[in-house]
Amino acid sequence: MRIEASSHVSGIVHTPGDKSISHRALMISALAPGLSTIRGLSDGEDVAGTRVILEKLGAVVRHTHDGLSISGGDLHPSRETLECGNSGTTVRLLCGLLGLVPGEHHLDGDESLRQRPMERVSVPLGHMGLAFSCDEAVMRLPLVVATPTHHLRALRYTLPVPSAQVKSALLFAALRADGNSVIEESIRTRSNTEDMLRQAGISLESEDKGEGRVVSISPGVPKAVNWSIPGDPSQAAFFVVLGLIHPTAQLRINQIYNGPERIGFIDVLRRMGAEITTFEGSGVMDLEVSSQELVATRISSSDIPSVDEVPALVVAASAATGTTIFTDMEELRFKESDRFSGSIALARSLGASVTSDANDFAVTGVGSARNFNSFSLPPSLDHRMVMAATVGGLAGRGVTIESPDTVATSFPTFFELVRTLTS
Repeated sequence: MRIEASSHVSGIVHTPGDKSISHRALMISALAPGLSTIRGLSDGEDVAGTRVILEKLGAVVRHTHDGLSISGGDLHPSRETLECGNSGTTVRLLCGLLGLVPGEHHLDGDESLRQRPMERVSVPLGHMGLAFSCDEAVMRLPLVVATPTHHLRALRYTLPVPSAQVKSALLFAALRADGNSVIEESIRTRSNTEDMLRQAGISLESEDKGEGRVVSISPGVPKAVNWSIPGDPSQAAFFVVLGLIHPTAQLRINQIYNGPERIGFIDVLRRMGAEITTFEGSGVMDLEVSSQELVATRISSSDIPSVDEVPALVVAASAATGTTIFTDMEELRFKESDRFSGSIALARSLGASVTSDANDFAVTGVGSARNFNSFSLPPSLDHRMVMAATVGGLAGRGVTIESPDTVATSFPTFFELVRTLTS
């Protein structure tokens, strides 16, 4: 797909339902006896894959006039392999959820997901009593997970690497433990799972500790909930950056989730000189942006714990004046593609200068998106890299996307929305 530079960008953006919350709403609903409903579910392939897995495990999912209904609470092992596709969220959270489903479970994914490390989740869940096995020396998919019939062991665990996915897996498994479990993280990650389990009636306490957090959870059974899912802020980040760096832009992004660990990219962009107007609602916010000049800053993974917004911020850094330093970005290497090397390649393709050292890299921008190169994005990169490249092409001199279909993972209507905003 060839994306030409656009003369203007204007309009209103509605992002899909938050992908992170969507996965968790499906899983908690499947665990809860009774009937749950979900409005605003993400329409991406990753979330659809989670739904299919939960149906294989026994959840009954039906379409309603405004969303889904889920009858849960009676899960059992599936004779079929649980195919997780390209979704790291699905497989890691699923490993914890299976702690509540005694029996043997077979998990697999696509070639990209098969390369992603699973020790982060298999080791602590192993301490709780789950047994993981695979055919390789390194713990990777395909996996067999064996869940005992007796209660799991309560866990006290400090996450060696900040990860909302691993934390969530442990919180799910802790629902069937023989006592209270405590999970500690050195850097606060998104609190979706904690907030949603509380909403589902689980006894859970969370206390900030320095830059980190300590979460204590009691065993229990979630209750059925009527979920309403706000827009995805990590998807909004692409349009915020587009509205800032495009020479002629005026955008409003409506109804995105405003969890503090999910909107760190806004503070980062403000440090780069951006004026972003926010309108706060109950659990959501609207944003307004327009064309501006940006300057360099320093960005740590603690600013954006999931690092999902890094590809968009790399485009912003490439358009800025000065050198933006990205630090502690190791987690980028373990996404759907290697976004560490992909982000460096994207910045260089746009015309920026890049240096890297261990898990850090520095982007020296070209001062304006008007100075971007026309470029091509190789097919090996994932949906977020494709959307970031599209932003760079629209604001600069165009881009050829080798694998545009990857956006269906999280944002199937992305290119349709882009056409609307640039027509």
